[in-house]
Amino acid sequence: MHIKLLAIGKTDQGAIQELLEDYAHRLSHYTRFELEIIPDLKQAKSLSEALQKEKEGEAFLKKLSPSEEVHLLDERGKSYSSMEFSEFLQKKMNAGARQLTLVLGGPYGFSEAVYARANGKISFSKMTFSHQMIRPFVVEQLYRAFTILRNEAYHHE
Repeated sequence: MHIKLLAIGKTDQGAIQELLEDYAHRLSHYTRFELEIIPDLKQAKSLSEALQKEKEGEAFLKKLSPSEEVHLLDERGKSYSSMEFSEFLQKKMNAGARQLTLVLGGPYGFSEAVYARANGKISFSKMTFSHQMIRPFVVEQLYRAFTILRNEAYHHE
C-alpha cells in the first residue's frame, strides 16, 4: 500500500523537518510513503476564513484521484490508540487499498467539498497542534503501526 500525507505549506523549522525525514525513512522499510506539500495560499491573511478553506479545498481536490482512499486529519475524527491505528491500517491493506491518503488541512480546517470527498476522519488528539508539529507525529504513528503489525520491539503496551 502507498501512503501519502498531503499538507498545506512547507515546514520551515529545521528540527521538525529532520524528525519528519527520520521517520519517513524508517517508514520506507515497510511501505511506500510520500509527503506531498501544497504551497501556502498567496496573501492568505487578506482572505476570509471561508474563502481560505475554499481555495485550500480546491487545491486538495486537484491532488486527489478518484481511486484514493482519503482520510482527513480532523479534531472531530475517530480517535485511535496506537494498537487500534495499526488495526485500521491492516484492515485497509486486507481490503486491497492501493493508496491511503491522509490530508492535513490549513488553520481553519477543510471546505465542505473536501469533507464530502473524504472516506473518513481521524483525530490524533483533542488538542490543537501546529500544522508543522503534527506532521512528524503522523509519520511516527504510521511507523509505529507497521512495527506493531510486524511484532517488532518499538511499541510497548
